[in-house]
Amino acid sequence: MPKFKIAVLGPIPRDTIVTHHGEVIQKYGCATHTSIALSRLLGTEGIVIPVTHVRKKDEGPIKKLLGAYSNIELNHITSDADRGDVVRLRFLDQNNRLEKQTGFMNPITPDDVKDLLDCDAFVCVPITDYEVPLDTLKYIKQHSKGIIILDAHGPTNTLTVTGDRLIKFWADRDMWLPYIDVLKMNLEESQCCWFKNEYLENELKALEPQTDHLADLAQHCLHKGLKSLIVTLDSRGCVVYQRVDGQVKEEFVSSIPVTHVVDTTGCGDSFAGGLGYGLLNDPTDFCKAAKFANAMGAQRTQGTSFEVFQSLEVTVEMIRAHYGDL
Repeated sequence: MPKFKIAVLGPIPRDTIVTHHGEVIQKYGCATHTSIALSRLLGTEGIVIPVTHVRKKDEGPIKKLLGAYSNIELNHITSDADRGDVVRLRFLDQNNRLEKQTGFMNPITPDDVKDLLDCDAFVCVPITDYEVPLDTLKYIKQHSKGIIILDAHGPTNTLTVTGDRLIKFWADRDMWLPYIDVLKMNLEESQCCWFKNEYLENELKALEPQTDHLADLAQHCLHKGLKSLIVTLDSRGCVVYQRVDGQVKEEFVSSIPVTHVVDTTGCGDSFAGGLGYGLLNDPTDFCKAAKFANAMGAQRTQGTSFEVFQSLEVTVEMIRAHYGDL
């Protein structure tokens, strides 16, 4: 019997990607990256269960893709409503992109996870605010002992009627925090999570990357029930916040350098998969988990296919070569 069982909640969009090198890539994304990254790390030690809704025309190809990995279970990939995400991404540079979404999956509900409450972890990687609802997290928290990891990319992104994907304030943030164990986000998303009581009109403008709010945001989130806040800092690495002896502790975990970046699509999803794996054996060692997360994010940049993801043995060697040890 496998030692571990991990559910991955999120869309598997049909992505069309124009990289910053001008290369056009078509593939299935988001939860696919998370699931395959976890599959490679777990090997025979565990199973990965993607929970998602897709279009009928995509169900067969998606199951064929993921079915190549013997430890990925396919029973919770469904197309009953014939709805799934369709996304077009155009990268302006290595990290910034324009997004259009023209297809929308139906949300993942408590009924979708009712048979998975024995999972050791639930890695939630929504890309838009409706895909993994609060009610689903509440249900998991109330009925399961599994670790709940949420990528804030979902709650801080929304859609217009023209299909434009836009960032937004996570205004109901405090309703969610008690039902999340580990919250992962990037700098832009962190600024969507830390807001004033009122803004002057000229203050509502495009975000410039800032870090001076992170300590206050972490203090607030940990007070509301979060066990760890992890903020990625693009190519620099990530900063990990947790409470130690009643005090908020901040620790920087540098990125694992790569010589040539091919494609950064799915780096955040891969990072989330690394977090999930890293917390299985020790659910309180968030910095160790961040090292696995950085490794999977670095691997993701190295090509356009899922062959970039390495085994646990290779990944551990990669981590030790950079950090010295786990």
